[in-house]
Amino acid sequence: MKMSRNTNSGINAGSMADIAFLLLIFFLVTTTFEEDEGISSVIPKLCPEGTDCNSEVKTKNVFKIKLNKNDQLMANNEIISLNELREEVKAFVDNNGDQSCNYCNGAKKENLSEHPTKAVIAIETDREASYDSYIGVQNELMGAYTELRTILSKTKFKKEVEDLTKEELKLLKEAYPFLITDSELK
Repeated sequence: MKMSRNTNSGINAGSMADIAFLLLIFFLVTTTFEEDEGISSVIPKLCPEGTDCNSEVKTKNVFKIKLNKNDQLMANNEIISLNELREEVKAFVDNNGDQSCNYCNGAKKENLSEHPTKAVIAIETDREASYDSYIGVQNELMGAYTELRTILSKTKFKKEVEDLTKEELKLLKEAYPFLITDSELK
């Protein structure tokens, strides 16, 4: 048989677009995307009616952290490194200054917090401070509270934090509440 001159020898690509589209749909459906976790924080609830939410906080119950534009860290008017922050916060929160805390292991110093439920961490960050430094500060704060709660879990419940019930976890969070204020340096 002879081939005629008008016949094109080639591949019919009419259905290639359909196949490419089906492959695209397949990969989009089967691919998993990682979720960004970010910083977990809870916006404070509105003050319930009949409750005084404007009570004054004693100065000795506030641990002031300042992060300047050069990423230098100052805690309670002393320049410290990020590595020292965790121990400073733990000593401040667990101080037991008024000696009313039966689970605290602090030094009972007069110039540090009275009780873990009264201890407030105030962070002031310069607008030009690096995001990495800010996250480092947040990390150390969470680490300090996690360590305090872990110690309490082992002494009070004789369990690891991962093995606690929801009620026991709630008691730990009430014993060492994570009270933080965040503002911008002026």
